[in-house]
Amino acid sequence: MATVIKIENLHKEYRLGVIGHGTLYRDLQSWFAKMRGKPDPNSLLGTDNPNQCKGRILSLKDINLEIKHGEVLGIIGPNGAGKSTMLKILSKITSPTSGSIKYKGRIASLLEVGTGFQTELTGRENIYLNGAINGMNTKEVKKRLDEIVDFSGVEKFLDTPVKRYSSGMFVRLGFSVAAHLDPDILVVDEVLAVGDAAFRQKAVKKMGDISKTEGRTVLFVSHNMESIKSLCTRAVLLHNGSIIKDGSPSEVIDHYTDFANAKKTGSKIILNEDPSKDFQILSFGILNDKGEESDYLCRTKPFKMYSEYILRKPSDEICLQFEMYTASPQSGVSTRTSVLGWSERHYKIYTSSNENLNKEAGKYRIEVNIPGYLLNSGKYELIVQLVYAENIYERNRRGVLIDLFDEGSSHMFKSGRKGGLIAIPLDWNVEVLK
Repeated sequence: MATVIKIENLHKEYRLGVIGHGTLYRDLQSWFAKMRGKPDPNSLLGTDNPNQCKGRILSLKDINLEIKHGEVLGIIGPNGAGKSTMLKILSKITSPTSGSIKYKGRIASLLEVGTGFQTELTGRENIYLNGAINGMNTKEVKKRLDEIVDFSGVEKFLDTPVKRYSSGMFVRLGFSVAAHLDPDILVVDEVLAVGDAAFRQKAVKKMGDISKTEGRTVLFVSHNMESIKSLCTRAVLLHNGSIIKDGSPSEVIDHYTDFANAKKTGSKIILNEDPSKDFQILSFGILNDKGEESDYLCRTKPFKMYSEYILRKPSDEICLQFEMYTASPQSGVSTRTSVLGWSERHYKIYTSSNENLNKEAGKYRIEVNIPGYLLNSGKYELIVQLVYAENIYERNRRGVLIDLFDEGSSHMFKSGRKGGLIAIPLDWNVEVLK
């Protein structure tokens, strides 16, 4: 299928509390940097140390996403994750700080109650107004008018100014207009929660018809996991402005709901003990090069993965496995306390170790050293699992989120992150040929 939306290196930064930088000097400093094509020195995107830029927040961080023709993409995540910000940038309500969004076709969006409505105009007049905004002439809108009104159920109030509409009537008419004006891409935020149950069910069915019957693309933000699972063909999970999971709806929803089963403290995840299990992971996390708990790491310096676990009975067949994933479902780095070799199905590389788990019953802690300059900069997730007799015994779907940044690396990163997962500096030898 052809790509209809391509999002590359998308960032959105907001300044908290004030408009501008707060001082004329910093506003001019940022302006001169922009004129010279340099990074903004007063922006989080212009530094590797976020602590230098107080009062700023990255609502979106390095979003890269491709959406195919006819896909129904569900976007989920906790409040403040950046879901609505991404849709507002896509709908051209706000602009990105850096990065780009490219798309093919006409976009119709319903991001909040009354989007694109003029409250002094009637419902009928707003239908024509929205049609004009979406590039349709009067004749085209008139052809669709009866269908829009019938779907919305506001025929009785069609010639009443919409400022007198209830929030539910606003949503019904707004969705009807967005869904029936022949959009190539339909963008819908959580606004359907305002409508009644019957209309929500009708709206979800309509979005399914738009995708399956008419072959159009839908982006759907919702906290209703059942709607995501039944409607969407694919889902992404946003957390703190980054995509941490991309895959099938059931897979991504399972990952999201696992947040309730573990307590995260900084860069450490603590699991509840279950005495009924013979073997169990108790906690796992990340230590920086100074031995401190941290999930913000410099890729040029070494760090450690660690886990604490319990064996309630002795065993010769139990082993522990660490996996670091990129935001996509593909595994990036995998290491295990036994030798296994290469697995094509999961794209994992298992490395051998002379230090296997202690086989006696008891509580233990294990650490794995990751050298500097091994991994490329970017977002990763650490997952730990116990394998018993070559089968997964326990695996926590929620992992530690890691941000690997580059700090003055000399061999390939002066102009920004390059492609690839592994980024080891190699020795080059150049000979002059006669």
